[in-house]
Amino acid sequence: MPIIDCQNLSKRFGAHAILDGASLTLRRGEHVGLIGASGSGKTTLARILIGEAAADTGEISLRRGAQVELLEQDPVLPEEASIREVVLASLRDWSAARAHHAELTAQLESAPEQRAVELTQLQARAGEEVERLGGWERMHEAEAIVSHLGIRDADRPIRTLSGGERRRAALARVLVGEPDLAILDEPTNHLDLSTIEWLEEHLAKRFRGALLLITHDRYFLDRIATRTLELYRGTLTAYEGGYARYLEAKTLRQEHADRAERNRQNFLRRELEWLKRGPKARGTKQKARIARARSALSESAPAAERTADLRAISAQQGKKILHVSELGLERGGRTLVAGLNLDLVAGERIGVVGSNGSGKSSWFECLQGSLPASAGVIEFGIHTRIGYLDQQRSGLDADLTLREAVVGDREVLMIGGEEVRSSVYLERFLFDARTQRTRVSVLSGGERSRACLAKLLCQRSNLLLLDEPTNDLDVSTITALEAMLLDFSGCALIISHDRWFLDRVATSILSFEADGKLDLQRGNYSAYRERRDERERVESRPRQSQQVRRSRSRSALDPGPRKLSFAERRELEGLLERIEEAELQLREIEERLADPATYRNEASVVADLAAALDPARARVEELVARWEELELRRSAD
Repeated sequence: MPIIDCQNLSKRFGAHAILDGASLTLRRGEHVGLIGASGSGKTTLARILIGEAAADTGEISLRRGAQVELLEQDPVLPEEASIREVVLASLRDWSAARAHHAELTAQLESAPEQRAVELTQLQARAGEEVERLGGWERMHEAEAIVSHLGIRDADRPIRTLSGGERRRAALARVLVGEPDLAILDEPTNHLDLSTIEWLEEHLAKRFRGALLLITHDRYFLDRIATRTLELYRGTLTAYEGGYARYLEAKTLRQEHADRAERNRQNFLRRELEWLKRGPKARGTKQKARIARARSALSESAPAAERTADLRAISAQQGKKILHVSELGLERGGRTLVAGLNLDLVAGERIGVVGSNGSGKSSWFECLQGSLPASAGVIEFGIHTRIGYLDQQRSGLDADLTLREAVVGDREVLMIGGEEVRSSVYLERFLFDARTQRTRVSVLSGGERSRACLAKLLCQRSNLLLLDEPTNDLDVSTITALEAMLLDFSGCALIISHDRWFLDRVATSILSFEADGKLDLQRGNYSAYRERRDERERVESRPRQSQQVRRSRSRSALDPGPRKLSFAERRELEGLLERIEEAELQLREIEERLADPATYRNEASVVADLAAALDPARARVEELVARWEELELRRSAD
């Protein structure tokens, strides 16, 4: 039986249909992604599913006794409670069952013989209840989840937490409680990459209930979702698989719809020409043909999806854009950056990654001049113009209208060498005339993010500092932002946890490591992760002597190297040449991944190159090991 089954849900706000006959079924163990444009109704649907809002029409069937939990984007938590109390509140039944078992155990120790049998039976049933509610290790598992989510000092009261810490505490509460259905609204916001990767692993392998994931994190969806739902104009459309398969299926569906519309237009042209000749509607066939033509005329063409159109005004740039030499940065007595050297070249887009609190945003503040460096030099070119998008989206005056806050009193803007009216410019960011007159203070998170981007991109700049630019944006707007950055002739430094985004736009990755160390590697995020994982495998692999590596090829009963056969001598003669060829192929792959031009001009082959990297390395290692083995045996002949 499904955990929840919804049929023909409808919900309207005035004339706007949020849901229009939407149906949804979720079963235990299913991982379903829910995507859609900002304001399409995803959060409203989630609130209907948990019973906090009511649908206008439709039916919802929830399995008896099923527990449903929602992780909200802005969770409301008891201000005076500690993190520990909030997280463990989801284990109330388990805690009561364990306390009951402990109480019975204590009574058994001093119970008279005639009472011991009854208490033993009660204790066994209490133990079964603890097992039913998750087993004896739930407390240890809860502590591990809290630790993995980067929550420190679990006795702190909620009122002292930042917005990101509150979300992590709320996420821990949902994961620890293991509801039958968990609805996670933007679960990766405010998490660093290592925590997101842990969350993916936990949800994929350890979470036993059903999941409904409302997220713009396409990489996350691709790794977790077994089915993807798209909410568009009130209708839910289901696609099998994660985000990549959704894109493929949607493209095919759109192509089919386009063909159907072309066929309809061709049919209309033919029938209109026939109708202009004034046919007499005497025969049955003629009547039917006229009816078909009129029916086709009354149909509307499929409405095109509205997508943002983002374009940047790039300022003139010189040879020098940014030069950083032996930079040091400290904050609160902690070293954030130590000995950083960096030179930006035109067209470079560096993705900046690292754990929360590692110093990424502080480094941007230092580049902006609002936080002094403790050592080193920062030099900008004489033509360098910085455009800065901060994570708090604080560049808008809350008392102004959106139009006033973004473009001021300018009626016309120069965008890409053409004059564009301010109202038209804002429409490119999906702000209609009514929204342009709305005060900034009442904008949603997604609208505020788009407004900040609009303000940033109508100013001339050639060095963009973008701090988590994809937060609160829907997938279509993130895609438009990617396209803009790929066309941008200037440079960009981008702090982001969105791995799909970094794979598309980054030409290099700058990783904030421990103790202020920074690691700059050419290539996108996938290439960086491949090299990082390989480095970790090498570092964790026990060090072996060359003699031990050679001995692995021998039989345990073999007293020494065997003589080479004729075929093995021939193989040895050609091995060095084969090693050179394999090393050349490996170098070519590494050089193409390290070349920014690859990401500008051949973005479609980056994934294939990254996938070929490990096999190429393994091939070189295999050939070298074989050469060492045969050379050792030849020298012993």
